[in-house]
Amino acid sequence: MIENRLKECREELEMTQTELGYVFGVQKATISNWENVYEMMPLKKLVKFSNLYGFSLDFILGLTRENKKYSDKIKLDKKVVGEKLKVLRKSLKLSQQVIADECGISRATYCHYEIGMNLITTLTLYSICKNHKISIDEFLR
Repeated sequence: MIENRLKECREELEMTQTELGYVFGVQKATISNWENVYEMMPLKKLVKFSNLYGFSLDFILGLTRENKKYSDKIKLDKKVVGEKLKVLRKSLKLSQQVIADECGISRATYCHYEIGMNLITTLTLYSICKNHKISIDEFLR
């Protein structure tokens, strides 16, 4: 279960769901779905939120209780993220199948993330980082 702090962060910024929706080009209902974890905020939008407002990804997603401040912004590149996934998986001495099974996805889907064909989803990255006690912020920097 993800302990999503998106609502807490938005309220700290004194923003409404409608205002935050405007920032991301989505409806208020979408923000509500993200805050209530009916849907996961896409990684690109989550990183944009983190970069714009200074909340760490680990804090937003409930992996830590403290909001660590970073001076540098995260730049998402699916090929770079894919290479980092491959390096991480090999350092953990795990197969693509094992990682895929842990995340509840197919090996082919995970493979597409590793080769940079697709950007990893927020939920999959969260699962990997939570299962292996890795900071999402540190992983993406």
